[in-house]
Amino acid sequence: MSASLTLTEWLARIEHEHPVSIDLGLERVAEVARRMGLTDMPLVERVISVAGTNGKGSTVAMLEALSRAHGLSTATYTSPHLLRYNERLRLDGVEASDELLVEGFEQVEAARLSFEPISLTYFEVGTLAAFWAIAERRPQIAILEIGLGGRLDAVNVIDANVAIITTIAQDHAAFLGTDIEGIGREKAGIMRCARPAVLGSRELPASVYRTALSLGAGIHALGNDFSHHRQEDGTGWCWQGRDGEGNPLSFERLPDPGLPLDNAASALQALALAGIAPDIEACRRGLGAVSLPGRMQWLENWCLDVAHNPQAAEYVSARLAEREPPSRRIALLGMLADKDAGAVIDALAPQVDGWVTVSLNVERGRDAESLAALLERHEQTVLHQAGSPRAGAEWLIDMLTDTDEVLVCGSFFTVADVLGWYDARNSQVDPEPASTSRRKT
Repeated sequence: MSASLTLTEWLARIEHEHPVSIDLGLERVAEVARRMGLTDMPLVERVISVAGTNGKGSTVAMLEALSRAHGLSTATYTSPHLLRYNERLRLDGVEASDELLVEGFEQVEAARLSFEPISLTYFEVGTLAAFWAIAERRPQIAILEIGLGGRLDAVNVIDANVAIITTIAQDHAAFLGTDIEGIGREKAGIMRCARPAVLGSRELPASVYRTALSLGAGIHALGNDFSHHRQEDGTGWCWQGRDGEGNPLSFERLPDPGLPLDNAASALQALALAGIAPDIEACRRGLGAVSLPGRMQWLENWCLDVAHNPQAAEYVSARLAEREPPSRRIALLGMLADKDAGAVIDALAPQVDGWVTVSLNVERGRDAESLAALLERHEQTVLHQAGSPRAGAEWLIDMLTDTDEVLVCGSFFTVADVLGWYDARNSQVDPEPASTSRRKT
């Protein structure tokens, strides 16, 4: 039966098989990985795992671009996706085919049902299927984005040669709690003994450092062991770091990737620690070619960013403040009910002249009316309330002038729906809603 299922059918099936969508813990997924032979030997020659609250996707994208610019074959595994599930697994920069993903799901299904059946979540099945596909392809480097957790996340069943911690902030409180030290400790659980750990923020909680020391990982911290700064003449930015032998490295006039430079610097440091001798021209090519949908993505005068917590919103606000002010900047905002919408609004408000609130008709989705009421309590101007992100975009498109800007943010769901609407509108095809298969944010 399973061999005849399409990718869409597989996704629907695995989404509803496990009783809960998020079930942190490694025992079940580790046993199925063992049955599949994924833990018998290293997955590939080099594995870099990336954990943190914000900046994971940016870091993975830059690591992929840098690795490919150095001539390496690559695999990246990320989540969640925006429009297509295939986005989660990329091999040599190309999204995985339906056929490869289906074969991976079949391999996971056969393994989990052999001996005593084991129940797996949507994310766990997808992660194991991706690992199987990566092991089959055997690229020279695999770059893995940890999910919402760290120590107990399914991706952590694979030992990383280099671990990266990007940032630590409060998010997913229902699963990770609200204690920053505790969150840091969980995220730092991806580190391994005697293997390098790149700490990519100057403001990480002490628990990250304590965990690294307790695990015996080699600490390489931003601001101490590697750094970056803008060049005064405006010709780019500089990076200083060290290779795996401790030898100093220094690159100048690197192009701005349009993504956080803390993450770019971390990607460069991790690349050097993974046993790849960075070449400055290859680094320039890689950073100049990187792109990441939904992260400060400009489509004409529309900016799409998946920022959904205060830390990410503060970054978006700072980037917008660097631009020449438009006549008006209108934010199209849709969020999940368990996010700190008030703090996100406060972070964005200095750069926003008016708001369009939209309902997210998904699990944990927040309605436009409650979001509008919250904005009004924060003394913000609400221009319109819409039943979905694309409905909000349709209303907004007729209200804009050539000198206005739109910020679309608040959730992966919000950005995905508007991105699908935008693509359909420009290709003159009847738009269909983006997939609502389980995502974490």
